[in-house]
Amino acid sequence: MTNAAERTEPEAGPDEYSDDVLAVVEAIPSGRVMSYGDIAEYVGRGGPRQVGTVMSTWGGGVPWWRVVRADGRPASGHEVRALSHYAAEGTPMRPGSDRVDMRRARWDGHSRD
Repeated sequence: MTNAAERTEPEAGPDEYSDDVLAVVEAIPSGRVMSYGDIAEYVGRGGPRQVGTVMSTWGGGVPWWRVVRADGRPASGHEVRALSHYAAEGTPMRPGSDRVDMRRARWDGHSRD
């Protein structure tokens, strides 16, 4: 018989909502972005905070830098890395700013350009 310290529970993976959010993030084309709220709206449930929770928990394996705040700012604490991705992908930025130009860079979830 094993004691509790020797037993290990399998680590739970993402739930259905998280899988849906991550699938949307994976589909965002290079050089384009969606806000946390855009993703929640596209998935049809949750809100920006729930999307943020999914991203902070499971988002390391998807192009996380393509998910921004509604004002175009990248995730807190990841600005420098996000900016290097934006430069490499040619993501439209607001002139003289470290924010994405949401008018030009926002992806609607449908077109591939």
